[in-house]
Amino acid sequence: MKIKVNDKVKIIGGKDRGKDGKVIQVFPKEEKLVVEGMNIMKKHLRPNKKGEKGQVVELSAPVHLSNVLLICPKCDKPGRVGFKLDGDKKKRICKKCQEFID
Repeated sequence: MKIKVNDKVKIIGGKDRGKDGKVIQVFPKEEKLVVEGMNIMKKHLRPNKKGEKGQVVELSAPVHLSNVLLICPKCDKPGRVGFKLDGDKKKRICKKCQEFID
């Protein structure tokens, strides 16, 4: 997966289009990730004990990988990510400025 936790990404699809945020969680098998403060959904919780009130909790729902672009820390622009060998290590590279991301 080309995007990791703590990367800064820009949302390019969905209700939060145009906003950017930090990646909190990544789900490689489903090709989804959770961005801080984006794709907010409300979850209704039942009361557990007698006399306690139920509550509504706001959570960040996962976004599909195809709906985000990584913001390069070097050129500060959203763009695609590629891989390039640096010696014997495989590293991520920004397709716009050709700089190593890691």
